[in-house]
Amino acid sequence: MSLRRAVALALACHPGPSLAVTAAATGYAVCIGRRPAGVCAVGAAVLAGQCSIGWHNDAVDAVRDAAARRRDKPVGRGALERSVVLKSALGAAALAVPFSLASGRRAGVLHLVAVGAGWAYNARLKATAASVAPYAVAFGLLPCFVEAGLPGSPWPPWWIPAATALLGVAAHGANALPDLEVDRRLGVVGLPHRLGRRTTLIGTLAALGAASLLVAVSVPTLDRSGSMLGGYLRLSAATATALAMGAGVLGAAVAVRRPSSRLPFSLFVLAALADVGLVLAAARARR
Repeated sequence: MSLRRAVALALACHPGPSLAVTAAATGYAVCIGRRPAGVCAVGAAVLAGQCSIGWHNDAVDAVRDAAARRRDKPVGRGALERSVVLKSALGAAALAVPFSLASGRRAGVLHLVAVGAGWAYNARLKATAASVAPYAVAFGLLPCFVEAGLPGSPWPPWWIPAATALLGVAAHGANALPDLEVDRRLGVVGLPHRLGRRTTLIGTLAALGAASLLVAVSVPTLDRSGSMLGGYLRLSAATATALAMGAGVLGAAVAVRRPSSRLPFSLFVLAALADVGLVLAAARARR
């Protein structure tokens, strides 16, 4: 494979989101005390799963992306054949199985369900009123997968998967907003398209705000001794919440004035990263 085709294949896996989710999951594994081998297993499993979802998405959407003249999609602009990304998606999904099960059967099943949710979204659910469900399921299961790889297969505190599920809901809305009209013309009518731009924008901001507030309220309860750690967590919670809400509101304002801009998505990602950083700090504090 030539260098140009290899670059096109890498771009087709949606590298930004794939690497961000992998980094968050790997960081969480480090913070909760997974051993080096376990941390590597988490990183490999999540990266393989995310790449498989990204490649499958571009394979499924090849015709629509070409019709929409999406220059950011290698298959849609003709830089790569659909068969290549489909084979890559299947190969990555196959690798995700042993990598996931390396953390244990229970953990492995949780992660494979999350990957399956992503494939279900690509194949069918993205064009239905249930389009948000795979995002909520996949994001919510991610910390459960990482924690289940610890001895005894524990569950994280309930508010962590609840917050990450809300971030998944926000990610779905933010990702859909710039392409609402194009998707509708091409026959993709998911929940955001049915709700409309204004309601989707409000819902995305509400999901971000709910995740931020849930984390901000829950994190300080990890330390009730009045120690320096408790003060640090409270300060971090306040700072992260302010950053998340500020980025979210700014993203909403840009989305109103420039409907096709992808800047709101970047701002929503920044807001989500503030919450993820606080979750990682909370995971570290629980050790």
